Amino acid sequence: MKLFTVVGVLLTLHIVSSSKLVCHMTNWAQYRPGGGRFTPGNIDPFLCTHVIYALATINSFNQITTIEWNDEQQFAQLNALKRINPDLKTLLAVGGNVNGMSPFIGVVSTPQNRAAFIRSTISYLRTHNFDGINLAWEYPAHNGSPLDDKRRFTMLVQEMDKAFVDDAKDTRKTQLLLAANVASSRPVIERAYEVNQIASHLDFINVMTYDYHGHWDAVTSHNSPLYRSSMDAGSQYHLNINATISLWLALGAPANKLLLGLPSYGRTFRLSTGNSGLGAPANGPADAGPYTRTPGFWSYYEICSFLPGAISAWIPDQEVPYATYGSAWVGYDDPLSFSTKVQYLTALGLGGAHVWTLDMDDFSGSFCSAGAYPLINTARLAMGFPPKPTTTPAPTTTRDPVTGFCHGRPDGLYANEADRTTFFQCFQGNTVLHRCQPGLVFWDSCKCCNWP
Repeated sequence: MKLFTVVGVLLTLHIVSSSKLVCHMTNWAQYRPGGGRFTPGNIDPFLCTHVIYALATINSFNQITTIEWNDEQQFAQLNALKRINPDLKTLLAVGGNVNGMSPFIGVVSTPQNRAAFIRSTISYLRTHNFDGINLAWEYPAHNGSPLDDKRRFTMLVQEMDKAFVDDAKDTRKTQLLLAANVASSRPVIERAYEVNQIASHLDFINVMTYDYHGHWDAVTSHNSPLYRSSMDAGSQYHLNINATISLWLALGAPANKLLLGLPSYGRTFRLSTGNSGLGAPANGPADAGPYTRTPGFWSYYEICSFLPGAISAWIPDQEVPYATYGSAWVGYDDPLSFSTKVQYLTALGLGGAHVWTLDMDDFSGSFCSAGAYPLINTARLAMGFPPKPTTTPAPTTTRDPVTGFCHGRPDGLYANEADRTTFFQCFQGNTVLHRCQPGLVFWDSCKCCNWP
């Protein structure tokens, strides 16, 4: 019997513990064509409790640095949303992989490098008005560097926590948040983390409970199954959310620090025989989606366009759906599976959920006939959050001098033709005037501030 049905009576008791709905956005989503293009102007400030901007990296001097040409302009647009919803928290994700190598390898190698990175982090976050950092530790030991990186990562987390506490005392500012994206694979977890040594120093832990399977497998399998399949055996036995969360808890992570990962995308396969069920032979990915344009996965809004002609099915063992049409097979998440996963995390008293990503949900409401952000809104509702405000509180920034500019306009960013050093943000009929950084002007073509 599934865990959440066994302890369903505990849902009400734990609902307060599941207090975080953390949503990631990616700085490469701005390059998707047409209706897939996503910038901070597409974010509903009241949808998530936290938004994580992905991704920044680390230079050879152990300092945070940008990746995209307009990251700092997008930082400003994202953090301006806190003027509309003062309760919103924003974090900057740092790390990832560069040519298969983690930029943290050099950072953690010596106490001096760690200290330089921590100083850079505090300065950078304060300068750009972020509330914290999300460490994308993916995963130096996993990529061939020495196994003592496991211990060095612990030292980095502990030293960052102490430095954030000291900074808050010295500056009398709110303490910066410290979070991390962490692995779901049992071998990587055991090799990369001293769980009971880092958990108490992190404000929350984003467990990446997705990408368990994909087109690299020889048979169709689901990207983010809640439980194991009856067909799973051997190493496959642990490739599911329940096994991952159980391991993190067993290794000493407090339940209220763990956030369950909810993917707003599906993994695709190319069927190689007439069999189209779970475990059917496959040979690589289905065709790339027209917006995400990457073989192997489709955004939820692309899946919505695929479903009307497809045959859909539910995997009872794993509490997730899949669909197939011709030789294309996709395992994905939908509102029902999101709701089921939220019931699971609530029953365990987890701290909440994190969604990868805002920009792969149907953020515009144009594809799935279910309104904007149907997946994330489902999670929000299932977690018991109060209804979002129907009117926006008065922002603390400058109001648009042109009366009624945003009346009848969709939410988003607009050029101020009277002054190109400023631009308008429309949200729920309200108009807010923002100013570009000195020397820059607003370009409507990219919805960003850039050189004239």
